[in-house]
Order: sequence, then C-alpha cells, then structure tokens
Amino acid sequence: MKCIVGLGNIGKRFESTRHNIGFEVIDYILDRNNFSLDKQKFKGAYTIERLNQEKVMFIEPLTLMNLSGEAVAPLMNYYDIDVDDLIVLYDDLDLPQGEIRLRQKGSAGGHNGMKSIIKMLGTDQFKRIRIGVDRPSGGMSVPDYVLQKFSKQEMVTMEKVIEHSARAVESYIETSRFDQVMNEYNGDVN
Repeated sequence: MKCIVGLGNIGKRFESTRHNIGFEVIDYILDRNNFSLDKQKFKGAYTIERLNQEKVMFIEPLTLMNLSGEAVAPLMNYYDIDVDDLIVLYDDLDLPQGEIRLRQKGSAGGHNGMKSIIKMLGTDQFKRIRIGVDRPSGGMSVPDYVLQKFSKQEMVTMEKVIEHSARAVESYIETSRFDQVMNEYNGDVN
C-alpha cells in the first residue's frame, strides 16, 4: 500500500496558507476522485482507497505541523506500510514559488514537520515533494510568512502547482517509478 502524506496545520485559520500547501494537494486529489478523509486514528485523518488499481492511504496529520510524525509513524506501523511506499508533500522556503522538487530521500532542510517525521520513522530515506513557497521579504519573520494566506495573484500560480503536484502523485501511484516521475515533474510549473 502506498502512503501519501500532506503536511499542514489543522483549523480554518490555516487554510490556504503557505504552510498548508501539503494539505491542499491531498484535498485536490481527494476531491478529484470523490474520496474523503473518513477515518481518524493516531492523531491523523486518513482514508484508504483504490487509485489506478493501487491501494493508497492518504493522511493529513491532526497535530500541529511540528508534531506531524506523531500521526504518520503510528499509522504506517499499524497498517504495516513500508517507508519505501511513503511520499510526503510540504512547503519549502528554499524553492521559488511555482517550483516543485521531487526527491527520493534527504534531510529535513529546516522544516519542522519533516524533522518530526524523520525522527519518528528513524530515517530520512523516503520520497518527498517539496513545494516552493519562496522566502519572506521585507523583514517578515518566517513563522508569520508561512502562516500567511497566499494573495489572489499568488493563488493563480499555486493552483497550477497544486494540480501539477497531484498529477505527480497520481503518476507515481500508477507507475511505481519515482525516478521517471521525478524526471517528468521536477521544476517550474509555469
């Protein structure tokens, strides 16, 4: 079974913020396929569905971002999901807005949600899709920036990014060839 995790913070006030872009991609895939997060266990909202003849678990942690691993690791353990079948989607300050990077492994890069997942799983050897949100300018702090909603103009770009990221996930589910998906989907979405 594949496991697709979107990172974000729960609650209305965090919707459409930079930090919740992982949730946005999961929601897009779920809406497009008439699925919903209909289960809750181990601090995670999730569903298990069939997509492209593959059994897939979609997870959105119900924790704060910095504790995401407390939802992901127990669910993966309970359902006996191998770390090789995990993809995590999250915001990345080091990528320009409108760009995504698929990677097969790597450090948390300063992202606290990823730090939590790496710590709880005991490895950084899992797939991820880093979604560029750019760095703050004008002296804005990083926490204020990532918890800020996208402007209407930014959302035009981010809607394309969300769709592109969702297609990358669906392509991986269909082919199980992450290397091919990386070659096709890495880069600027515009």
